Amino acid sequence: MERSLKQFEDDRQQAVKIAARLILASGTTSPRVGGVGECSVHILDDPCDIEDLCQKMEEMADIQKAWKFFKRDAAMLRDADAVLLTTSLRSLTDPSDINCNMCGRMVCEYLREEEKLPADPDVAYTGCLCIFRANNIAYAIDGMIQGARNLLVDYGVYWSAGAAAMRMNILPRDTGFALAMGISITEKSPFRDIPLRHAEINPRTMNDRMINRLWPQFRSIYS
Repeated sequence: MERSLKQFEDDRQQAVKIAARLILASGTTSPRVGGVGECSVHILDDPCDIEDLCQKMEEMADIQKAWKFFKRDAAMLRDADAVLLTTSLRSLTDPSDINCNMCGRMVCEYLREEEKLPADPDVAYTGCLCIFRANNIAYAIDGMIQGARNLLVDYGVYWSAGAAAMRMNILPRDTGFALAMGISITEKSPFRDIPLRHAEINPRTMNDRMINRLWPQFRSIYS
């Protein structure tokens, strides 16, 4: 019996949902310092939720010059099948109390006393962060990358999307730092070999330009 393209697309989307949850498992079980749960992973696999995130990234790109690349990241993540948001839950409010000086404050008590940055539009993370705890997010991301590779899933990691998700208040309240991983099960990875002007010449914008160019002609012919 002939299989329809719709069946292929349904199976592909199902594969994305399964892969996203297995990657979440890989990130969750990756080693932590002291074996304490300090990170969480949250899945966005609804196209509308991903679009909301991308629009927030584009909005942030116009705030300061250093964030211009957010638009390019948003253009790539629009082609993602799912986005996994990985957070550090204790790095902002709960220093590790080992006086490692990784944050440059000598002892953890100084970090507690340090004033945080104001939540202004041009501030990505208010800090100060306990770097010892924030490093746990690297273990989680490493586990997620390993999971994606084992599952043969294309992926890309973005701090821009993590910062945008925090600004949207869709992550746990105590999140001090977040990174995002986009995943895709498609013939061509949307996260590799991307032109510098991809935010301007990606398939979506090109289609929009074509529609805007042709619509007046169709309207004049058929009206």
